[in-house]
Amino acid sequence: MKQIHLIISGRVQGVGFRYFVQTLAIENHVTGWVRNKTDGTVECIAVASSDTLHTFVEKIKKGNRFAKVNHIEITESEPKEPFSNFRVMY
Repeated sequence: MKQIHLIISGRVQGVGFRYFVQTLAIENHVTGWVRNKTDGTVECIAVASSDTLHTFVEKIKKGNRFAKVNHIEITESEPKEPFSNFRVMY
């Protein structure tokens, strides 16, 4: 298992993007969380196998029909804490 920390920039707030990411995570058996940041980006912690995380990130890059992902900053690490699900944080 690996953990990635994502900072996603573009038109990603106010367009249902966090819920899109949550749906992708659930469909792909990824655990962690996603939240909006005050600077207009979206932050995400995701834990899964390397292959699953690669697929997850590729789908995030495409966004939902209202979002426009310009850039994703990715930091990989070993999982620091266990997550039992994937949730939207407020």
